[in-house]
Amino acid sequence: MAPIAPSKLRWAGRLDMYRKIPADLMEGSRRGSYLSYVAVLVLLTLFLLETGAYFRKKPVIDLMLDTNKDKRIRVNFNITMMDLPCEYTVIDLVSVLGTEQNVSSYVSKWRVDAAGIRQRYQGRNREQKDIQMFDPAIGKIGEEELYKNGESAISLNAETFEYALNEQEYLFVDFYAGWCSHCRDMAPTWETLAQVMTDVAEQIVDSHKHEYNEEELEHAKKLELPVMVAKVDCVIHAQLCAEQRIMGYPTLRLFVDGERWRGGDYAEHRTVVNMVDWLEQIEHVHKTELGSDEAKNVGVARKSARKRMGLDAASDSENEWAEKVKRHKQSLHHSWIDDEHPGCQIAGHLLMERAPGHFAVMARSPHHEIEAKLTNVSHFVHDLTIGDPIAYKMIERQQVSVPRDVQKKFTPMDGFAYVNRELHEAYHHYLKVITTDIDGLRYGKKELKAYQVLESSQLAYYRNDQIPSAKWILDLSPIAVSYRTTSRHWYEYVTSVMALVGGTFTVIGLIETSVGAIVSRRKSPYR
Repeated sequence: MAPIAPSKLRWAGRLDMYRKIPADLMEGSRRGSYLSYVAVLVLLTLFLLETGAYFRKKPVIDLMLDTNKDKRIRVNFNITMMDLPCEYTVIDLVSVLGTEQNVSSYVSKWRVDAAGIRQRYQGRNREQKDIQMFDPAIGKIGEEELYKNGESAISLNAETFEYALNEQEYLFVDFYAGWCSHCRDMAPTWETLAQVMTDVAEQIVDSHKHEYNEEELEHAKKLELPVMVAKVDCVIHAQLCAEQRIMGYPTLRLFVDGERWRGGDYAEHRTVVNMVDWLEQIEHVHKTELGSDEAKNVGVARKSARKRMGLDAASDSENEWAEKVKRHKQSLHHSWIDDEHPGCQIAGHLLMERAPGHFAVMARSPHHEIEAKLTNVSHFVHDLTIGDPIAYKMIERQQVSVPRDVQKKFTPMDGFAYVNRELHEAYHHYLKVITTDIDGLRYGKKELKAYQVLESSQLAYYRNDQIPSAKWILDLSPIAVSYRTTSRHWYEYVTSVMALVGGTFTVIGLIETSVGAIVSRRKSPYR
């Protein structure tokens, strides 16, 4: 290896940016000591602040066109309808693309008592079951034959209704409207049921016929009715039906000892035998509770009904099945008080097209005609979010970074009540939905989307013949928002620390030099 020339070594030795001053040429001072402490304190403070800024993440908000490729969005809801029975509560989903559906697959319902406490809804009735709307066997009898001796079902008004409540142990009332097609279909069935009860009363009285004169005989037949079967025309007696809070037609309601039966209105198949079976079970429960040994006449009516409808005597297997049903229904009667459950809590989710649309909670029944003026869709929103629920759990647990004021925009309706004060009105909610990308919002490998909601609510008014509905109208914004965090690069931090060190000593050095010059000038004898 060739030796390095001495001239090159001399040139390299000339480069020295850190030349030393001999110690004997340096002079210390008390002022310099004080300023050194100040320099160290300033440097330490700035170093800590700079280090904190380096580790601190800075939020960044970006606006962009929405490029979300999901075909559907999920709407999660938990809403209590304050004055709408679960039997009538349905949800409709409508898209601007023309699709419309009645949603029941992902929806659960619970009855809610007067104190707003959620109760067990039998089977959590996801959708209304199909029932027979009338007894097909009535057609064999013929309408002319049915009414040849007049009507056995007693028509009541407000005054006679009160009288019947006070006089009859069991009063079974059909609240109907003349314009209701379901009511017209069921009218022959109801009349047949009344005739069955009249036949039983005649059988009981005939065994003591010699004890009555003709006038007393007719009165005795009414007193011996196992169940008085009556009807109320809600078009004529609207006030009476309003007092009874009849929302749908026909409503078949049983009164026991002058009080509405706690098990609720009749909601099974509308056939004579089914209704008599139901009445027999209730009579059994009622008599057992009273500890009464009186004859159970509805059981006689059951036999009469089967005979009248051309059915054979029940087999042993049918009797065994009926006994199981009776025991099951007795337990329900003891644990359920329908009067305490005016409302309905509905929870679940909907899958909507990524297009403007709406969903509505309304009153509807395939087995009843709904009374518009008695439909109240006041509601309380427990929870309403759009998107995957996992995303909002992560946001609530602060697993991702979102500005505090933005968190409320994901659930703007939660905890608010919307009460209708007048008839024929309902709240409509207009929701502007904004797709929101959040840095780190993922579950496994799946990227999750959140949705901010800008909400505006207003009362909508309906015609007298329209049934009000609570409605949520969704409109998707074409603009998306992105929340991400950014931090400084390591080389920026190192550069800043070096600048702090050099700058601190330079500034303090300038201050010391300036102060020294001023002091020296004042001490100079030539001044």
